[in-house]
Amino acid sequence: QVQLVESGGGLVQPGGSLRLSCAASGFTFSIYWMYWVRQAPGKGLEWVSAINAGVGSTYYGDSVKNRFTISSDNAKNTVYLQMSSLKPEDTAVYYCAASALYSSNPDDYAYWGQGTQVTVSS
Repeated sequence: QVQLVESGGGLVQPGGSLRLSCAASGFTFSIYWMYWVRQAPGKGLEWVSAINAGVGSTYYGDSVKNRFTISSDNAKNTVYLQMSSLKPEDTAVYYCAASALYSSNPDDYAYWGQGTQVTVSS
């Protein structure tokens, strides 16, 4: 049974940092593409970042480039999203997702977590 469990969300002030975690189980973590996707209130899904733990490739959306860092720990089957210089527009529910083949279209992702809320506000 595939499971993706996010954690680490919360309330943070503008300019602050937060680290999200996504613990995966039920599939071969090291060969899958892992993603972070977010959904702001009243808006659609926004692709944030991707990583392939096996080859070490990472990609970022333009809105988070140079502020967010995606990484993974294969021993723990966990992917992380280190978020820095947070802005109010980063406020969203952040989802972890996975797919066997790379895609920047969230509609192609086979597995999803339940999401974790990130709120950036003073």
